[in-house]
Amino acid sequence: MHFTGRTWRPPYEAHSVIIQVTSGCTYNKCRFCSLYKKECFRISSMDEFEDDLAEIKKWQPYARRIFWTGANPFALNYEHLKLRALTVRDYLIKCQTMAMFASIRDIKNKEVWQLRKLRAMGINGLSIGVESGDDETLALANKGYTSSDILEQCRKLDEAGIEYYFVYMTGLAGKEGGYQNARNSAELFNQLNPFFISVDSLTLFPDTELYHMARQGLFIPAEEKERIRELQMLIHNLKIRTHLFANTVSNFAPVTAYLPYDREKAVNELQFVLDYTDEMEMKEYRKNLKSLG
Repeated sequence: MHFTGRTWRPPYEAHSVIIQVTSGCTYNKCRFCSLYKKECFRISSMDEFEDDLAEIKKWQPYARRIFWTGANPFALNYEHLKLRALTVRDYLIKCQTMAMFASIRDIKNKEVWQLRKLRAMGINGLSIGVESGDDETLALANKGYTSSDILEQCRKLDEAGIEYYFVYMTGLAGKEGGYQNARNSAELFNQLNPFFISVDSLTLFPDTELYHMARQGLFIPAEEKERIRELQMLIHNLKIRTHLFANTVSNFAPVTAYLPYDREKAVNELQFVLDYTDEMEMKEYRKNLKSLG
């Protein structure tokens, strides 16, 4: 298998077969992220891709779900995605789904009819790290797009029938910014249909721009309890039917919910943590995090 640089897949793709399509990130400017800082964006050649498919066919010929690795393989244009999707079909005849990371920017250059055709070929399950739906927070994180962009592009996915998942990040708005971030993000998400929302909590590492901004006093991190209250606010304001998973290692208090049915239960679980856990204990937990994967 041809894996170069950092290979990363979300926890919910743990049972998917993985294959490299790209390495590195086309954008690489988010202030909180250093995952691909030392890598140049590269597209795996078709020879490498087919070699890897042949190897997968040898060991897992009946694979039904395959995850394309790289920060955002969906950045490839329609024709490139089409070619690779059809090639997967040649090797893995039982494959039903080809999932991958995607950015809002990656959707812009694709028409709805193209998205529909990609969906018909099996491309489905896009993990989109929007992190926020609040314009101030998006600008602070240097995401490179606005809430209007998220709305416009994800509505195209809805129209095409492509399933997608959001990543939201508590603490990204900084001290006293979490409530606004949660309210505005929920208002945006309520206009869309994410199959689920995965929640991380901002963890500053020394090789990120946001870490240095915090050292210089240009960014004041949110307290741990403020982050939990932000998550409560997000859950309280989400009106759509969706799954919410705040159970990654970056979350001090893991919680999962199927909304709206589990809303009260999830909010109460988080309130128990707020009532009976000391802020210093939470800070110590985050201080000891050396990586998120």
